[in-house]
Amino acid sequence: MTTEVQIIVTLSLLIWVAPFLARLLHFPTTPIEIVLGAAAGAFGLFGDGHNKYFELVAEFGFLYLMFVAGLEVNVKKLLKTDRATLKSGFAYLGLLYALSVLIAYQLGMSFVFMVIFPLISVGLIAALSKEYGKETPWIRLTITIGILGELVSIIVLTLASAGIHYGVGFEFFSKITILVAFIVLMTLFYYTLHLLFWWYPEIRNLMMPYFDTKEQDIRLSMAMLFIMLAIMIYLGLEVAFGAFIAGVFIATFFDHKEDLEAKLSSFGFGFLIPIFFIYVGSSFPLEALQKEGLVMLAFIIAAIMIFVRLVSALVFVRGNGFSNAMLLAFSQAMPLTLLIAVATIAYHADSIDRFNYEAFVLASLLEVLISMAAIKFITAMTQKHA
Repeated sequence: MTTEVQIIVTLSLLIWVAPFLARLLHFPTTPIEIVLGAAAGAFGLFGDGHNKYFELVAEFGFLYLMFVAGLEVNVKKLLKTDRATLKSGFAYLGLLYALSVLIAYQLGMSFVFMVIFPLISVGLIAALSKEYGKETPWIRLTITIGILGELVSIIVLTLASAGIHYGVGFEFFSKITILVAFIVLMTLFYYTLHLLFWWYPEIRNLMMPYFDTKEQDIRLSMAMLFIMLAIMIYLGLEVAFGAFIAGVFIATFFDHKEDLEAKLSSFGFGFLIPIFFIYVGSSFPLEALQKEGLVMLAFIIAAIMIFVRLVSALVFVRGNGFSNAMLLAFSQAMPLTLLIAVATIAYHADSIDRFNYEAFVLASLLEVLISMAAIKFITAMTQKHA
């Protein structure tokens, strides 16, 4: 009981203090939360670090993070993206995955490295959009490509999770078949619902009214999240994929509720999601920095992930300029959430050892440090020569 009270108090204080430190250091809140979690864990404020309630809430925080990530994806708007941008985006992603697999293979790295190197997450891109403005050309471009990349990354995460848990065999291919069937059914569901809401818009307004005194928008969103999680558990697919799809559903069909994303995100980033990142930090012992070769491996991982994006982003130079292409590359070199997610899945499935898991967590922090500094430098130089 004493340990649980200690964990609650510690979490409360860290969640409250993190934004103040982030503003003081001019840095995103997420890495600060991870570092604070690591420091609290080092001082034994989380006990032995294996409290089941702490782990349960942290896991739901991760699923809610995937749900919020899905809220960034409006399928109707994505389908309206101009062909030139989509063509460049697919070329960028194809080159990114090809380079990642090639480099990992040449260095004799495992399958997990091949999956992690090309991951893209819009989590910290959203933080950049708040700082530099959503209408800034490179921000608009990186959000569009980031959404496309995160869709691919979530599918890869689901496939990788099945491969890690079941190996390449009958069970794995049966999960792929189920995943493909699920995606096809969701596509048919999308077009059916799109037509239904087009012919009978009052149904959408009945489900989520404009003037809502009973918080029906929050209730429907939470119901959708839990229903999708239940479906994923039943089908034996990665639950993070279900959480992401639930967010996409809400963003696509209920975009008339303009304040809904802000309400859902505020709750997540103000409470549940920080608990997940603090938990990640607490699982990274600071004494691990003394392990021989760990810091070097983390730097190598971060360097490769930044390098493959810089090379792949050259496809955007012709239409957007060299500086905007480089800003896009660095902004997408911080897939902190998905990187930690895949590393956690792989570690729990014994596909990577503790050493590699800790290297991935450290690499995710290094990427944020390097990329944020590079973005500030490039934007300053661009403004200076403007």
